[in-house]
Amino acid sequence: MRLSLAPIPFFWEPKRLRSFYAAIAESPIDIVYLGETVCYKRRGLRLPDWLAIGDMLTAHGKEVVLSSLVLVDGEAEIRATRRLCQNGRFLIEANDMSAVSLAHGTAFVAGATLNIYNEETLKILIESGATRFVAALELDHRALATLRAAHAPSIECEVLAFGRPALAYSARCFSARSIDRGKDACEWVCEGQPAGIPVATQEDVPFLTINGPQVHSAQILNYLTDLSQLDAAGVDILRIMPEAEHSLSVIEIFRAVLDRRQTVEAAISALTSKGLTRGTNGYWHGQAGQTLCP
Repeated sequence: MRLSLAPIPFFWEPKRLRSFYAAIAESPIDIVYLGETVCYKRRGLRLPDWLAIGDMLTAHGKEVVLSSLVLVDGEAEIRATRRLCQNGRFLIEANDMSAVSLAHGTAFVAGATLNIYNEETLKILIESGATRFVAALELDHRALATLRAAHAPSIECEVLAFGRPALAYSARCFSARSIDRGKDACEWVCEGQPAGIPVATQEDVPFLTINGPQVHSAQILNYLTDLSQLDAAGVDILRIMPEAEHSLSVIEIFRAVLDRRQTVEAAISALTSKGLTRGTNGYWHGQAGQTLCP
């Protein structure tokens, strides 16, 4: 299986972004997704900047994909999505049906937020040009195997295998509201929150992470112990979501396990030694997402 790196979900300053991707270029990652997917107002880097980073990664042997916004709700977002789809250099990850429409007739990746839960939906996207799909977060291994088998080998399958998944999306900005501002007057408050805003229950148990108009899990999803089932289900690519820290270590650990240079048990110990939790895998087993199944 190949490894991919999801687009960075948080708002990082341009210098940090460029430094991060320079390090990623030297990592054992196979595919890198680039671009702003969360909020159109986050414009630290423009399309030419992303293209330049993509060229640098390509020169280091990486496959580059440009990711579209998850929520397109205005003319400015439509124009930005159109420019992305017409970049002429890199494959597009369509995360909204407007991007599917604009990319129609050319190859694209169908993002997880397109909510692909049945064979007919996947068939329509394949006919529109999808050559890869990212599985919806909630799909368990049985449902994914059925979906995958219905269209193999006409499309690749990618699954989020590590990271804090986004659970909900909104046109409102939760980060702005946390300081009593509206979305239009946010003053880019999330730029000072490189890992989002942690939210705990009244019992002080980590629960969610606020990230602009998105709500992420506070718990890390981790499918390291499920690699054999992922392979059996027909998964081609394991996706890793960037963290504010330790992303390079996570990539190296997954690569070592896939190459059989490290056991799963040793990999879990290596993750926990860096302060990362064992994680959860409930969705993959048809359980609540925060469940840890053996």
